[in-house]
This record gives sequence, C-alpha cells and structure tokens, in this order.
Amino acid sequence: GQITYQNNSGWLNPEILKIVLDKLLINAGVNIYFYTSVHDVKVSNNKILSVTLRNELTDEILSPYNYSIYTDNSNSNFYKNDEKLSVCIEAKYYVDSTGNLNFSKKINCDFLENKKDFQPMSLRFLMSGVDLKTYSYWLQEFDSDRSVTTVHNIDGQIHLSTAYTWDTGKHWALAPLFEDAISKNIIKATDCNYFQIFTVAGMPDTVAFNCPRTTETLNPNLTKDTSYALILCRDAILRLAEFCKIYFPGFKNAYISHISDNIGIRCSNRIKGKYIYSIDDIRSGKKFHNPVLISNYPIDVHSAKKDDSILEENGEYQLPIESLMSVNYDNLFVAGRGISADELAQGALRVQSSCFSMGEAIAKYIKGII
Repeated sequence: GQITYQNNSGWLNPEILKIVLDKLLINAGVNIYFYTSVHDVKVSNNKILSVTLRNELTDEILSPYNYSIYTDNSNSNFYKNDEKLSVCIEAKYYVDSTGNLNFSKKINCDFLENKKDFQPMSLRFLMSGVDLKTYSYWLQEFDSDRSVTTVHNIDGQIHLSTAYTWDTGKHWALAPLFEDAISKNIIKATDCNYFQIFTVAGMPDTVAFNCPRTTETLNPNLTKDTSYALILCRDAILRLAEFCKIYFPGFKNAYISHISDNIGIRCSNRIKGKYIYSIDDIRSGKKFHNPVLISNYPIDVHSAKKDDSILEENGEYQLPIESLMSVNYDNLFVAGRGISADELAQGALRVQSSCFSMGEAIAKYIKGII
C-alpha cells in the first residue's frame, strides 16, 4: 500500500496503513486501547503520577491487566477471578499526542494564547470508480503547469495530483470550470476555496480529496463548532462529487467511497513549553543543542479568507526538544500540532513527517540517546 511518487516515499494507502500501524505497535510491545479517554489523573507538584482510563462506549474503567487473576482463598484453594482490575496506570513519562491536548488540558497545563483566527478545518474523502487513464490524458492536456498538475506511470499504475484555490495570486487552469459550476449552482463559491486531489497507492480507480475546507470562523476546541464543520463539509462533498462527474472526463461512473471519520484540524491548543519556538527561529535557521528534527517545510498557514493564506519557503531549520516539554510538568511531553510554537511557526511544523520525528525524538531523549 505504498508508492514513491514525486520523489516522496510517503504516499500510503490509508486503509492498509491502519493494519500496518496496529502491527508496528503490537510488535513494539504497546497495549492499545481504542475508544478510550482519560478518566482521572494523579499529580504531585510538577509530576504526573498515574492515569486511569475509561472506555467511552461501555463506560468501563480499564486496567493494564487484560488476563484472568488467580487468587488464594482461605481454604488454600485457587479460584479464578475473571474481573479485570480497575487500577491506575503509572509511568515515568507521559506523551500527549491527542492533537487538541485534551490530556494536558485536564491537568491544567498552561497554553499559548491564540492571537489570530484558527486555521480552517477540512474533511477528506475518496471517490472510486474513476477511469484514471481517461482523466490523466485529459488533465495533462488541460493543465501544462507541472508545479500544480503531475501525472506519472509507476509500476503500470497511473498516479496524478492537481489543485485549485480561489486565491488570485496564481493562475489556475481549473478556474474556468469552477466559475462555470458556480454560475450554474452546481457548487457554491465557498466550495472552491481550496481543492486538491491525488491518487492513492494500491487503489487503481480511486482519488483522494484534501478538501472541502471550511470558510466559517470556527473554534476547533468547541464541540458545537467541530460538529457544525463536519456537517458543512459533508454537504459540500456531495456538491464537489457532482462537479467532478460533470466536468472531469473519466468520472462518469465515479462515486463517493469513503468520508473521513473526523474533521481535519490544522491548529487548536498549543502547550506552553520550556521553550516557545518562534517564526524568527525558522527564518534565521537557528541551531539548537538538542534538535528534535531538521526540516525545510514551508510556513503553511491556511486562511478561510480569500488571498489571506501564507505559503513561505525557507531554508533549513531545527526544532529543540524543549518545545515538546510542558512548562508545568517535568515528565510531560507533547508530540503533534500542539507543540510550544507561535502560530506561524506551528504552520510549518504541523505536517505528518515532522510529527513522526517529534514522537521518535521524545523516546530517544527519554532513553538518553539525545
């Protein structure tokens, strides 16, 4: 379920990846609890002592022991107790990778102030039944800009990518199609604020959509706003799918085959860490004693407003381990979009490859490797 496309080995089949990640975790000795939230946390001074977990579906208080316990009774006969123990889970270190920092919020960690509107949320979906051969031939002729549209044959399968936004700073070949669809009420003007599609490894008749993107001013930390965003985006998906069937050759028999379970959030809560990483650190290429990662990914901050998004190329930069450490607790780390960074710097660091490096670096730091 993986291909190397556009010199990037990170093109993965999302459905197969679920199974791969399960196996990786199990082989590493990880106990996996799905549908679980933190029920209680015990802390003392500046350290986390233990957590208690709760199953969100059954309301069961979980235990790290998932096997039967044999207990010695008064008659010295052993009997089997199949009830799982409800106990705290103790650890030396804790890592909050919940995205919104739900765990850190529960223990009253300090967060950085949001000085701007949150970046818009997106909802990904797939369409299958696409005749990629027909579509790829048409797409190459229709858009000659290879910085936007690419088509490759990899191991006998077609892989492609194309995009369009409503921002006016760039010429988009797809613009006349979207304008025509708006005039005919096939889509809304807000539906074309951000449009990006690409093929999927191991799915020879499927394309993935990195859209629709919300244009409302919403707070990803509020249930009412994330629920509203999910409803808005699902509604927009119907219109975008119809648009593709009408305007894209090869989509005549295509259908919506999957809609992401969760709304995609680019930025929400950010921890206040032992070091607050800034946009100046990126632009200056500042070096650090304990770098978590080395990257050159651009500053990529989405906006719900037209011509207001930021995509700024930079040279190589580093992120220090201290930006993953809570200022409140000595044994709490954060990996993911909630790190200690200002809003512009976070826009460069929130991408998957950097988040992978954060988690790996925390493990190495705990082990004394870095």
